[in-house]
Amino acid sequence: MGEPIAAPRGTADIGPPDGAVWHLVEDVARRNCSRHGFAEIRTPLFEATELFARGIGADTDIVGKEMYTFRDRSDRSLTLRPEGTAGVVRAFLEHKLYATAPSPLKLWYQGPMFRYERPQKGRQRQFYQIGVEVFGSAEPAADAEVVALAYQCYQDMAADLACRVADRLGAERAAGLHVPPDLRVELNSLGDQACRPRYREALQAYFRDRAAAYCADCARRMETNPLRVLDCKVPPCVALNAQAPALELCADCSAHFAAVKDLLAGAGVPFSVNPRIVRGLDYYTRTVFELVPADAPAAGQTTLCAGGRYDGLVAELGGPPTPAVGWALGEERAVQWLLDRAELSAAELARVGAPATDVFVAPLASEAVAAAFRLVQHLRRAGLAADMAFKAAKPDKHFKQAERAGARFIALLGPDELARQEIAVKDLATRTQINLPLDAEIIAAHARAPARAAQLT
Repeated sequence: MGEPIAAPRGTADIGPPDGAVWHLVEDVARRNCSRHGFAEIRTPLFEATELFARGIGADTDIVGKEMYTFRDRSDRSLTLRPEGTAGVVRAFLEHKLYATAPSPLKLWYQGPMFRYERPQKGRQRQFYQIGVEVFGSAEPAADAEVVALAYQCYQDMAADLACRVADRLGAERAAGLHVPPDLRVELNSLGDQACRPRYREALQAYFRDRAAAYCADCARRMETNPLRVLDCKVPPCVALNAQAPALELCADCSAHFAAVKDLLAGAGVPFSVNPRIVRGLDYYTRTVFELVPADAPAAGQTTLCAGGRYDGLVAELGGPPTPAVGWALGEERAVQWLLDRAELSAAELARVGAPATDVFVAPLASEAVAAAFRLVQHLRRAGLAADMAFKAAKPDKHFKQAERAGARFIALLGPDELARQEIAVKDLATRTQINLPLDAEIIAAHARAPARAAQLT
């Protein structure tokens, strides 16, 4: 037998028990995007390398040193997607959605992205993102909508996990989790072609006078992409950036930004203006934002969601001038934020992450296995989550298996029950037991009794 093969560095397997939290994050995003009128789009995992060089910016770290690029058998340069927006814009143009789809067009996506960088907490070389894009509206309301959507997603993630903890571990354990999470939106405006060139010149003048004090990456960026210097997280650079000149918005950008703030305030979305918020990709204009925990430090890997407006990207990639705005959230950070907030022990996480099972059918003798199997199939067709032990065993062993499965009811089926065409159904929460006819509809009705419904809500 050879040595076991390990997963490549910077990748991770996602499964029990925290796989359930991943599903929760994705389900909440899917539900909220649907409620907000966003349709799902799925793009290829690899694209032409030129798409990212043109769309993200040739001077960005992503294009310069983080992309997984290879040549196929036809000698075409292809790249595993490092982010989602460029591929969605490519699909928007290739399928002429700007001419055939409703405007504004609202799309969302979910899936793996790939960047070659040093793995760390919340950041892998294969990582997962959920993102939204709105094409065809330059209105401040479009900016406010995507920000409010991100905020609502995180509120609902926390609420859904609290409900799951209450269902599996009890209301007392979930009491503190029902408090809405303390989050804040940090907003900024990067201006547009009318006001950003002057700002770029002012920043470069400031940076050149202090170039020796900045890190090597900043020293390179200050000539080619000075806004990126403001995004540096190296402490000496953060301190220097605190004194950098602020952007003076033109009248149009100022009015747009004021409208975004008014809309968010009216919707009850907490925010603060942070003039140091910039995005790491070249295509952003006007509104940019980050969603962070309210107690997050000024610098660090604490951003839960980030995005903004990118009115020039569609034209840059060969399409008609089309305003657009969107965001992306990293699922790894969302999952870790939820787990940190819940502070679940390993045993608690195992119970919370176990598949939801309404009824666990336990055969007590080998002659009961076939009847148990038939019953489970009928319970599933009746809409219940049902499972069973594949082998007959004593009740104690079945009870342990049912509890590991997170079952609410265990249905015990032995020779005596078979002879009477009955089954003993025990409520594992209340420890009460009742004998019922061996009939899937009757058992399903019992499992859906008002007491069960009240416990779930």
